[in-house]
Amino acid sequence: MALSRLSCCRWLLLYEKEGAYRLAGGRHPSYQLSTNTKPKKLLSAISSRVKYMSEKYNRFLERKFPRFYILYSTFIKGCQLLFLDGKEVIRIKKKMAHQGLKFYQLPYREMEKLRQFRRDIIKGAPVLLIAIPPFANYLVLVLMYFFPRQFLIQHFWTDQQQVEFFNVYHSNRAEAYPAVLSGLQQAVPRLQDQLLKEKMLQLCTEVQHGSHPAVAELESVSRAFSGPPLDLKHLKMHHMKALSRVLFLTPHLPTFLLRWRLWNHTFELHHLDKALLKLGVHELSDKELKNACYVRGLNSTQLSSAECKIWLTQWLQLSSRLKDSEASLLLFSLVLLSTNYIRSFRH
Repeated sequence: MALSRLSCCRWLLLYEKEGAYRLAGGRHPSYQLSTNTKPKKLLSAISSRVKYMSEKYNRFLERKFPRFYILYSTFIKGCQLLFLDGKEVIRIKKKMAHQGLKFYQLPYREMEKLRQFRRDIIKGAPVLLIAIPPFANYLVLVLMYFFPRQFLIQHFWTDQQQVEFFNVYHSNRAEAYPAVLSGLQQAVPRLQDQLLKEKMLQLCTEVQHGSHPAVAELESVSRAFSGPPLDLKHLKMHHMKALSRVLFLTPHLPTFLLRWRLWNHTFELHHLDKALLKLGVHELSDKELKNACYVRGLNSTQLSSAECKIWLTQWLQLSSRLKDSEASLLLFSLVLLSTNYIRSFRH
């Protein structure tokens, strides 16, 4: 009985204290001690545990299945890089919308990021869709093992694969070089200016016999590309197919689509050149430098950074002096300035 009375007294005291705190606009001491520290500590503990288990799993794979571990780690790294690229592209798009900027008004690195991301997404979209369902990422690992070049973008290639696959792609591109040169030579007789005819024939002959043309030679014939038959509006079908292969575009499209795509890519490249000229070749990292040369037709995997810098400087020298009406010369320069550069530089 005494115990029950004591219990009642305690509850009454607690009730009175509770009422006093509420009237005073305060909170009970037990509430004041209750903060968000416990959920934060719990999340931190879970995060630490997940990180520990992930590191342990990675060490297990590296020790027991080294080849699979390379694929797995490359896949994880590739996803992270792709995610960061996506965030960067969203930031650039927001900047363009907020400031009312066009693509050609962006700095070089932002223009190049948008260009490369668009190509990556077009190629990687099927694989990204496959990877959405649970545990489907293991199917991506299978594709990485058996068909890395055909299905995956370079985010998911190892360093060795990047060099190997770039060489393969360039070999496929270089197969179209003779067709571009022979088509150019066949178009020369249709030029009206006799002096231009002679210069163009001499230029084609030199390149076909292994000489690397100087920028001054290309500048001297630039007028030939401002009208028929060599401007973008008058290129023949076989020429457009060969040039599409040089730009890694499918040649199996109707004539108007081939012409439209070549037009877009030519002026995109011209705008990139203008932005790069403002930035300066010396500001590029070795990777950026080699990538810039590769995009413009040169197999930079076989060249040093110094050799790439010399070539890219020559390219920009030519590009900066071309009028918009002479833009098709850029397309042909993908071949003219790349075919014999490595051979002439090293001999």
